[in-house]
Amino acid sequence: MASGAHLFDYTRVTVLEATNLIRAGVGNAAGQTWADLGAGEGTFTRALARLVGEQGSVIALDHDDVAIRELRRISRDIPTPRIEVVEGDVRKLEVPGIQLDGALFANVLHFIEDPAAVLARVRTYLRPQARVLVVEYEQRARSRWVPYPLPLHRLAEIAREAGFAMPVETGRRKSRYQGELYCAALASGSTRAVGNAS
Repeated sequence: MASGAHLFDYTRVTVLEATNLIRAGVGNAAGQTWADLGAGEGTFTRALARLVGEQGSVIALDHDDVAIRELRRISRDIPTPRIEVVEGDVRKLEVPGIQLDGALFANVLHFIEDPAAVLARVRTYLRPQARVLVVEYEQRARSRWVPYPLPLHRLAEIAREAGFAMPVETGRRKSRYQGELYCAALASGSTRAVGNAS
């Protein structure tokens, strides 16, 4: 994944728009621990912080220096919930001792050649009944910005390979760049489809 490359759509998606896109998938998350994996400059980190509330916590992981600096600034500016900034690569995820109620990949997996391996690794950090949210472009053609497209039908194949249930779409919005962004929820530890969490 190119450093900071996934930031390009965040610069024009507001925190409110991001919150509205993922709200149904996150569901009633008050007091929970979620991870924003490939957090960029923190738009979706802030959105998760709103949804987990003052008693919750958010882990924001990225490997880009600019993103890390901004995420640390956000963690100082938002005293509650606790935002823990972790420097790391989602393709080599290592967060020892962490058990997550949920994990979010927002505009990240389309930079990864083998997203099933990444999802399978994240699954080992999830509590029972936890879920993974994926925000991606509903497009099929490769481009400079989307080298490994992940439309919803392709996500279903990858989810199955990684041991998740069939993804369920929980949100959708127009992209300012191309087509639409979808949000889909994946349940861990089950072969049954996830219900809408709204």
